Amino acid sequence: MTLFRVIRLTFYAVFLSCVAIAYYVYSESVSKPLNNRTYKLEIPKGVGVSWLANHLEKQGVIESRHLFRAYTWLNKRDIQIKAGEYTLIDVVDVTELVEKVERGDVIQYSITLIEGQTFKQYLAQLTSQERLVSELQDMTPTQIMRRLGAAGQHPEGQFAPQTYFYQNGDSDFDVLAQAYKRMQTIMNDAWEQRDTSIKLRSPYELLIMASIIEKETGAAHERTEISGVFNNRLGIGMRLQTDPTVIYGMGEKYKGNIRRKDLTTDTPYNTYTRHGLPPTPIAMPGEAALMAAAKPATTKALYFVGKGDGTHYFSKTLKEHNNAVIKYQLGGKPRKFSSNPKGA
Repeated sequence: MTLFRVIRLTFYAVFLSCVAIAYYVYSESVSKPLNNRTYKLEIPKGVGVSWLANHLEKQGVIESRHLFRAYTWLNKRDIQIKAGEYTLIDVVDVTELVEKVERGDVIQYSITLIEGQTFKQYLAQLTSQERLVSELQDMTPTQIMRRLGAAGQHPEGQFAPQTYFYQNGDSDFDVLAQAYKRMQTIMNDAWEQRDTSIKLRSPYELLIMASIIEKETGAAHERTEISGVFNNRLGIGMRLQTDPTVIYGMGEKYKGNIRRKDLTTDTPYNTYTRHGLPPTPIAMPGEAALMAAAKPATTKALYFVGKGDGTHYFSKTLKEHNNAVIKYQLGGKPRKFSSNPKGA
């Protein structure tokens, strides 16, 4: 064996050993559990693999940015890093970390908008979320509706109650836009499924009726019966005479109790002084209330009164209704009230 051949074989042996050692170190590094897995990773928009490798090394999540870059290069990954906020608690190693930021599996936060609340209450809840970028604070209701593509529409009732998910960096307007789109979908779906005998002329009137049902309902199983009562009243030209509309029309003047004076003071929302529906919804109705408005129960009842336990007593006649008021609300003692002026 010549000296040249000995040198060449020695070189190959050393080279292969170095490759083997390098591959071992690389494999161990890639498969090694991450450090500092409690760290919350925030990736800004527009950054690439170099930024991510440097940042992870600096925060002690990985030991070597060079090995991280080697991993991405050797796997021929054209990594498209998704901006956002990530938790590493459920990430074991570099492979899983890279897959996670490629998927954009960011931390999701949630906010629940409740049935029966008003647009004003929704705005207050949304603008108080620390992780939502504030946009609504500086917008008027008119500007909000215009930006939603609904210029000239009143915002009340137009946003669906539901739990919405968002990520850090989304705006409060983004969430409200989701709620608006959702309401348009369920409102139109309910209208398409409506009983054609109902005394409502448009999806918007359905939305108004649903908002009243939402505010009047204490027990879910009564929604369709309450809807039936209001549908009957509309059918014979009888005033709806529902307290929640009066309260909405009072605005800031409402202090927790309705007086006889309030029932006789006219506002656009006072259904004791005006026939038909109020001009707009009075709250955000849920899907069940919309379906109840679309498909009211078949009933002869024209009246209902609270029994004090969240349910109602339904009556066909005024006399029966007055007796129910005396029984359930006046402790059995007859006296004068709006529908019983003689107190008998």
